[in-house]
Amino acid sequence: MTAKEIIESGKAVLGIEFGSTRIKAVLTDNKNTPIAQGAHDWENSLDNGIWTYSLDDIWDGLRDCYAKMADEVKALYGVPVKRLAAMGFSAMMHGYMVFDENDRLLVPFRTWRNTITEQASVELTELFDFPIPQRWSIAHLYQAMLSGEEHIGRIKFQTTLAGYIHWQLSGEKVLGIGEASGMFPIDSTTKDYNEKMVSQFDAAAAGLGYSLKLRDIFPHVLTAGESAGMLTKKGAALLDPTGDLEAGVPMCPPEGDAGTGMAATDSVTVRTGNVSAGTSVFAMIVLEKPLSRAYSEIDLVTTPAGEPVAMVHCNNCTSDINAWVGMLKDFTEAAGLDIPMSKLYEIFFTEAAKGSPDCGRMLSYNYFSGEPITGLEEGRPLFVRTPDSEFSFENFARLQLYSALASLKIGLDILFEKENVPLDSIMGHGGFFKTPEVGQQIMADAINAPVSVMSTAGEGGAWGIALLASYMINKATDETLDAFLKNRVFAQSTGSTLEPTPEGTAGFLSFLDEYKKGLEIEKSAAKCMK
Repeated sequence: MTAKEIIESGKAVLGIEFGSTRIKAVLTDNKNTPIAQGAHDWENSLDNGIWTYSLDDIWDGLRDCYAKMADEVKALYGVPVKRLAAMGFSAMMHGYMVFDENDRLLVPFRTWRNTITEQASVELTELFDFPIPQRWSIAHLYQAMLSGEEHIGRIKFQTTLAGYIHWQLSGEKVLGIGEASGMFPIDSTTKDYNEKMVSQFDAAAAGLGYSLKLRDIFPHVLTAGESAGMLTKKGAALLDPTGDLEAGVPMCPPEGDAGTGMAATDSVTVRTGNVSAGTSVFAMIVLEKPLSRAYSEIDLVTTPAGEPVAMVHCNNCTSDINAWVGMLKDFTEAAGLDIPMSKLYEIFFTEAAKGSPDCGRMLSYNYFSGEPITGLEEGRPLFVRTPDSEFSFENFARLQLYSALASLKIGLDILFEKENVPLDSIMGHGGFFKTPEVGQQIMADAINAPVSVMSTAGEGGAWGIALLASYMINKATDETLDAFLKNRVFAQSTGSTLEPTPEGTAGFLSFLDEYKKGLEIEKSAAKCMK
């Protein structure tokens, strides 16, 4: 069948993901190949010290993203999108969205980027003997309890951004297990919230004077392949106000960007991993066995099928690179030059590859927000050099790429050096890898392990959730998610693998040693610059 015939017959699958800076839609054919896309750029805002997106931002962005995908379909194939075989939604994980009995949002959406739950994180980690990072949904809930926030007694439902979108479009209060594992610890044997820890939390809440029960307000957990409801008439109108899209589309469990990243890189099997490097950066490694103990720097989450995963998540990655390239854009325009942003990024990354392996003995901290991995509650982007540093554009550009990966490296060293976690392959995806080989090589040098990038890496999480929706409707009896991905999606995929170089690894380690010492400068900057 042609793409036009697939769309007209209602056999296309739609995936939409809410990233930190872009909402993206991907429409796929019956072979899981993208045939149309749409995107909407957006940014979080700092409102009274809270990183957030408004409900208007969410819905306006979703409709614009979908409309652009539908417009591309009309432009390419001359037909409207009326019926779909399946669809799925995903979003940046964690955060805090709570609603009252009338389904009204009680406080502005608190995103993963907020580092305001340290007390809750520490107390829950001790209570559960399980790492609870500050950005997790349960940490936000418990911190609100500790702070005595007035709205707690009116909470009837708590979910994530992906869960909220899915609920509004389907009426179902559910989450995929990978997304749920960023709300609360999961028991991979029962494929549900850890029952012992649920009881512990309820008791702790009661001790603070709150009678709510976690299971009464949390979404139901589903695994990949399970049905998560249908697109309602109300949902279809919310998504497509033109009225073209028909209701009744099967919907897969809503997932987080970590789970969709695993699906989009074929990294759901034991001893595989992936690194997603964009506004934030995180590495996911599917575990062969449990870690020996809890580490505050390591999240324990799951694949979309519920297998245990060790996750190193850093709040900051490419935002500072974007800021510097934006400044260079201003400079080129002032010089009367019209150089597209895409070309400036290409130049920046290409020149970085020419820089000294130790970046000329300079330091940079890309902290737009706090970074729990290194104990920073607040961030201040910072560049430091000595009078005799080798200050050149090549070294400076390389330094920014190093800085984007430094915190990740600190976290991964726990898994590789302290826990001896085995890893057969690690896949890279995200904007950091867009310029061929440069980000990939620097990542390999930084983590001292081979890094592969598939030809499909640029498709991202929107394609990943489309694959999960396709798996739900197309899987054979007893066909696992990893078998479906390997045999039906990635069997003919191409890509490249780069090995770490001795000089690159040595240079990054030299930089990292100075980076750790210089964290005191970053802490001082956060205190001095308000």
